Amino acid sequence: MEQRNGRAVRKGNIIAKQYADNKVDCFIYAVEKSLDSYKFNLLHNKQVFISQLKSRNLATRIIDEGAMDESGGVHFSEYVAILSGNDDLLEKTKLEKKLAVLESERLAYHRNKGNAKGKLNERTSEIEKNNVFIGRFTRDWEYLNNVAPVDAETGLRPNPLRLDSVDSDNIEILGNRLAAINQKARTEDDYMKIGTLFDFRILVRTEKTYNGDTQALQNKFMVEGLDGIKYTYHNGYIAKDPKLAVMYFINALERIPGMIEKRQKDNAELSKDLPVLQQIVADAWPKEAELKQLGEELAAVNRKIQLTLKPVDKHESGEEKKTEVEEPKLVSGSDVIPDSPGKARHVPSMEILNPVKELKKIS
Repeated sequence: MEQRNGRAVRKGNIIAKQYADNKVDCFIYAVEKSLDSYKFNLLHNKQVFISQLKSRNLATRIIDEGAMDESGGVHFSEYVAILSGNDDLLEKTKLEKKLAVLESERLAYHRNKGNAKGKLNERTSEIEKNNVFIGRFTRDWEYLNNVAPVDAETGLRPNPLRLDSVDSDNIEILGNRLAAINQKARTEDDYMKIGTLFDFRILVRTEKTYNGDTQALQNKFMVEGLDGIKYTYHNGYIAKDPKLAVMYFINALERIPGMIEKRQKDNAELSKDLPVLQQIVADAWPKEAELKQLGEELAAVNRKIQLTLKPVDKHESGEEKKTEVEEPKLVSGSDVIPDSPGKARHVPSMEILNPVKELKKIS
């Protein structure tokens, strides 16, 4: 059908350009209760699977084919209904189209609702996770402030670092011991306790690093909180200077307030969309009643069509029924219909049944 129209609706149609305002009248001719209905049904089936392939949706069984209009004419399923001579088939086609639109809307609504539910669960879970960490951070921070409050004059905390196998609190000795551990310790990706700071454990862990194809081993130091959270400073790398090395673990604990603030900001950001997501998840699709009513109307039309297709007995009360054979009716957009063999008569346009006209503007 599209190729046929394309023979006239194309660049280079000088006649249309000069005499018809660069437009072409496209007429479609069909006859009621003839094989034309079968032919249009074939085209309809082709259109369905081609549309499914183009939309990459082979699971679709009901296609929205649009409505009859002046520029696009009617679609093949509506042609089949018109040519059958049964108005119920046309009504069935219209109801199926409305149902397809509503079902598509419902599918999109539930898809969006499912996405909203997934986002809601994800954000709620993330907020709960952040709250757990905030609680654990807060416990460590409160404990540190209780056992080692900041001195009002110096602004510093006590730093009673204790290293295993070192019976001294001298900064130089502790710093040298940390440097030796950094050079020799190999923990095979496990955590090894090397000392304490109050009730916090001091740990070291050997990790593999790569520089191109070259593999190296690097020790990282950390202080473990009361609930097992491991705090680091300067990405876990210990300083070579003994004084800075000894202060490493206190500096790691001083990062706790910033970590609490970050989690709180994350929760505030995650909570912004929660009311909208909760509303979407709680709401029901508003057109469910309309869809149900259309389904009932379609079922009623289908029953009516089935009754019209019920076979009629040829013999009733001992006599054979006589049926009148209707003459085929011409369905076209022309203004000429046959009168008798070899003759034709002109009639007004209003006598034509179901004219379909398409105006195609040549690009």
